[in-house]
Amino acid sequence: MTTPALRLDESKAFVPVRIAVLTVSDSRDATNDTSGDTLAKRIAEAGHTLAARALVRDDKTAIAVQVQAWIADPQIDVVITTGGTGLTGRDITVEALRPLFDKEIDGFSAVFHQLSFATVGTSTIQSRACAGVAGGTYIFALPGSTGAVKDGWDGILKWQLDSRHRPCNLVEIMPRLREK
Repeated sequence: MTTPALRLDESKAFVPVRIAVLTVSDSRDATNDTSGDTLAKRIAEAGHTLAARALVRDDKTAIAVQVQAWIADPQIDVVITTGGTGLTGRDITVEALRPLFDKEIDGFSAVFHQLSFATVGTSTIQSRACAGVAGGTYIFALPGSTGAVKDGWDGILKWQLDSRHRPCNLVEIMPRLREK
């Protein structure tokens, strides 16, 4: 598979977005949340603002309540979750998020799996990474492994959340997400 050339239009201004990171895990805490730490570091390095960060257990209600609070917060443009996208009984992030979506971003999952396949091969089928828009806020659900977070951020989100990316990006349509 050939990766298309990534293009930044340096004549355009960079527009930082405000991103909240939610780690979903029964086994991690603030001292060992490597995936959340990886996201926070990459968000800052890209020039964006880490607007909020939290860690919740694999509990459908707790996940939905936290994400809904961030959707309602006008100071948050994007929510990225890590963890709970697998196939086990405790993996319920997708079930917590999908009912919140006004629209699903199907292409995110497709591209994530292409990138992930290059890293972990057919094991990518065990991920249910997904994305959507809710209340004008982008929501991206990544697997809990640090490698998967790197794949998702470095291969997709870093570029689609950069207002200079061409031919198009998610930032330029943010003002229109609440249109009726």
